[in-house]
Amino acid sequence: MKKIILIAAILILSACSSSKNTGDKWVGMSKQSLVKSWGTPVRIFDNNADGEILVYADQIFDNSHRGMAGSNYWNYTYMYIDKNGKVSSYRHEKQNFPPQAIDSNKLIDLKLVTAI
Repeated sequence: MKKIILIAAILILSACSSSKNTGDKWVGMSKQSLVKSWGTPVRIFDNNADGEILVYADQIFDNSHRGMAGSNYWNYTYMYIDKNGKVSSYRHEKQNFPPQAIDSNKLIDLKLVTAI
């Protein structure tokens, strides 16, 4: 029984650690490979002369409050594609607004268009 619990704990921990580095394995890969694996992004922004930004989003529902409507938020992944069509970097973020509300002008003002 102890062996089963130990194996389950190792599997859970390895699954959690690999999900944190989801973007890392894509750096250097082609945009075509990314889209083939992840699907069509919900938004695409022009990143001036540097390439483009593919935006992927998942809506998360928090139903931890029994008997009440839970809150929800969006998990965003911004994949930065360089002018050669390769993933150059990425960024994760949680927001309360849907993908349709992302304003590229605000991203530019906040200097979030280009990843650091």
